[in-house]
Amino acid sequence: MRWALLCAFALSLIAGGCAPPVNTTPPPADAPAEEVALSGASVIIGAGDIARCESTGDDSTAAIVDSVLKADSAAKVEDAVVAIGDLAYQSGSKRDFIDCWNASWGDSTKRIMKWIHPAPGNHEYVSPGAAPYFTYFGARAGDPRKGYYAYDFGEWRVYALNSEIPLNGRFGMEDRTAQEDWLRADLKDHPKKCTVAYLHRSLFSSGYHGDQTGMHGLYAIMYAGGVDLVLAGHDHNYERFAPMNPATMLDTTAGLTQIVVGTGGAELRGFRSQLARNSRYRIQGRYGVVKLTLGAGAWRSAFIDARGSVWDRSGGTCH
Repeated sequence: MRWALLCAFALSLIAGGCAPPVNTTPPPADAPAEEVALSGASVIIGAGDIARCESTGDDSTAAIVDSVLKADSAAKVEDAVVAIGDLAYQSGSKRDFIDCWNASWGDSTKRIMKWIHPAPGNHEYVSPGAAPYFTYFGARAGDPRKGYYAYDFGEWRVYALNSEIPLNGRFGMEDRTAQEDWLRADLKDHPKKCTVAYLHRSLFSSGYHGDQTGMHGLYAIMYAGGVDLVLAGHDHNYERFAPMNPATMLDTTAGLTQIVVGTGGAELRGFRSQLARNSRYRIQGRYGVVKLTLGAGAWRSAFIDARGSVWDRSGGTCH
């Protein structure tokens, strides 16, 4: 325990400051072990910040994801698994994927890899060009020079974006413009009533990293293009926001509903004392995944913790 505390302290110094303390969120009175249903819908389930060899958090979240996939398969429900960046710590190396990821979410006895659609995070790019990440996932990760892609899923259009492009110095203005132009064009060329995007770093956050203001350009395009939901990681907690525009103004008509779910298995963190605007629900100190039930014109969401209990049941209609 003493070693873990010293290690956490050292890591916080390297990161440039002390992370907020973790005060484990007590379970709500209505957190039964049941799931959120929507007739005729497809299901997206996943999280970010996942595999650490010294943690068992990723083992527990992998078990939850696999159990949902098994149940949905029996019920003939269409599923997709999203892995929202920082998938294999510390550096997304080939060894990290073999030793850490393969032991949990990459376990061949589970169904996760069959349905996975990953997005890269900052730890993937500790390895030059995130090469081990792109090699491991192959075509599922998109073009290695880009790391972003889109696909149709049920009644929805889904976007996996590369949040390192706007923020990581290895990318230039040409790369940033290319992703933005591609996103703008794809939203126009593939009109859907309902759209969800996921990317590692979030524009809004009450966590340790806080608002990633460099994401404003991508969020502005998503907002203008009618995206309904955005999933993110990076901060190691769960936080759902009210629908709002990129300027953090409440917008119940056309706003983006963002959910941070960096609870896939890495060390958990708390929240800043000054909460981000329009933060509606927060969970800290608990591993888990987000489950999105995506219907024709409506959605439901829930956080499923490592014990299978359901928190923060929410939902809405598409723009």
